Amino acid sequence: MDDQQPWQWTESQWRGHVEFVRAGRRLVDDEPASRWPGGARVAVAISFDSDHETPALRDGETSPGRMAQGEFGARHAVPRILDLLARHEVPASFFMPAVCALLRPDEAPGYAAAGHEVAVHGWIHERNTALGHDDELELTSRALEVFERQLGSRPVGIRTPSWDFSGSTLAVVRELGFVYDSSLMADTEPYELLERGERTGVVEIPVEWVRDDAPYLMMDRFGGLRPHMPPRDLLQIWIDEFDAARAEGGLFQLTLHPHIIGHRSRLRVLDELLAHIRAVDDVWFGTHAELAAHVRRLL
Repeated sequence: MDDQQPWQWTESQWRGHVEFVRAGRRLVDDEPASRWPGGARVAVAISFDSDHETPALRDGETSPGRMAQGEFGARHAVPRILDLLARHEVPASFFMPAVCALLRPDEAPGYAAAGHEVAVHGWIHERNTALGHDDELELTSRALEVFERQLGSRPVGIRTPSWDFSGSTLAVVRELGFVYDSSLMADTEPYELLERGERTGVVEIPVEWVRDDAPYLMMDRFGGLRPHMPPRDLLQIWIDEFDAARAEGGLFQLTLHPHIIGHRSRLRVLDELLAHIRAVDDVWFGTHAELAAHVRRLL
């Protein structure tokens, strides 16, 4: 059976793959007027994946050049991002690999002290689909222990590294008691995760590559990956995404990376995006944890 081609699968086989992890009901009120806290028309959840050196470390790329590229995120970008968020009075969620937290023990507590959420983003930005259940469970458990020790509280959310969701990931999420995940893309609004058709009680805060800086702005000098989007063109995409979410009474969720968005011309674009959002008076800004807590009443 293992050497079968997908076109040879029985209906039960292909249905099993499709239905293994699935989107349940949307966790939004039917009436937009009562959908978000304070009667807001639109919810905004800004997040940063503070990966720093770990994507390179994960792949065994340990050259000083690759380490410096990651160091830029923590050394230069993070302080400026925190200043920008404070100026616009925007709470954010910072998803961190535990190795980053161990490299700089003051970073995660610094996020929390500034009023932001810290959530789990793996151990060393590992690829979950390359792991068995026990290894994935062990690494995620170790990451939780690091943050609980540094923060004095246990993170309630997880975003898998590279949004890499294995056949064991949901089981691990449930075993460790996470309230929400933010790695999947089945909707624009929060929803409950189903496992083989059964409700899990786990909130999914969906992501999307359209609302992520990496596909537009990443660079690989030895490969074909080149930034193909001028930052100001990208600004218009995100403005359009926000405006559409507001028109629908929905959620605008954004995923950014300090080592990518944290350059001058790109931070200017983020500044202008937040100014655009702040220019309307019917917006609720929340961390991913606050958003999950708000929608859990609908489970």
